[in-house]
Amino acid sequence: MSLDARIASLEDRHAALERRILDEDRRPLPDGQALARLKREKLKLKEEMERLKAATRH
Repeated sequence: MSLDARIASLEDRHAALERRILDEDRRPLPDGQALARLKREKLKLKEEMERLKAATRH
């Protein structure tokens, strides 16, 4: 998988996590643990995307 394809895949997963977070947050009784887990996972993806993007600039 090329670096650009890897970044695109991570961006897709990041967007999907954002939708899941919004869906969970809109529930009458959101699961705080699930939200925290999803947000941590989303942050890890963002950090990896930034690292890969920085690597392509050098």
